[in-house]
Amino acid sequence: MPLVIGAVAPHGFPIIPEISDDAEGAMRTRESMLEMQRRFAEAQPDVVFIATPHGFRVNGFISLADCARGAGTLSLGDRKVEMNLPFDLGLTDAIAERARARDIPVAQVGYGGSNRNQSIMPMDWGTMTPLWFAGHNQNLTGRGHVLSALFDGVPESTGPAAVVAQPSRMLPKEVNVEFGKAVAEAAEADERRIAFIASCDWGHRHDANHPNGYHPDSKRVDDMVSQAIRDDAILSLLDLGDETISNAAIDGLWQLLMLEGAKQVVPMTPEFLSYEAPTYYGMIVAMYDPT
Repeated sequence: MPLVIGAVAPHGFPIIPEISDDAEGAMRTRESMLEMQRRFAEAQPDVVFIATPHGFRVNGFISLADCARGAGTLSLGDRKVEMNLPFDLGLTDAIAERARARDIPVAQVGYGGSNRNQSIMPMDWGTMTPLWFAGHNQNLTGRGHVLSALFDGVPESTGPAAVVAQPSRMLPKEVNVEFGKAVAEAAEADERRIAFIASCDWGHRHDANHPNGYHPDSKRVDDMVSQAIRDDAILSLLDLGDETISNAAIDGLWQLLMLEGAKQVVPMTPEFLSYEAPTYYGMIVAMYDPT
């Protein structure tokens, strides 16, 4: 069936309530993510496709996790959360097939053993933070080491299975739009309820005291992206130049373009929920509902 819900979600993991009481000042973002959590619970997806700028990557290819499971740990001070969930290899294969039919270079990336049905991909904040709010908000800490998740008796997170993708900045930006179309087409051919998350943070140069330094393009590009989401005009961001992208130090553009491609196959209405940059990087939360 068509995609049932979409979201632009940040991945600064202090927004997870179990990690930090004050979200490092990003309380508005946390509230928006809790609203995303509520809407995903209503949509009841069976699988979540998530595009992230972090984790594994293959230069010159859009990468797809080719493992049976994903697992990881996030910690801040003496607080941590753990996650262990299945990856949906059937949908992964379907997306890869449709992408290759569009002449998109795709790499299916394994980890550990050569048998993908017996391997597990480490996950980081880029996947775990949005997935926490998409149904995996069950902390496994103290109940077994999640990186042993293939063994009997290790608990599994509650929540939907996932498909994880990673863009390559070496490819033309337009390729990400085409890849998003392949994701939506694969979802349409599937009988299950499938969601789409673009895991994105934005300008990483808002604070002169941070090692990244300050550049005014961070705020300028964040404002442009926020307005493009509000105006439903994501394709206008294809005109962003490489120098401006580098100055702003954004990591969300490529995943957002994938979501736009999916939206061209399955019409969805965007709803801008929030933007803030309480530390050195910007965070946007937006929901996409099928029309």
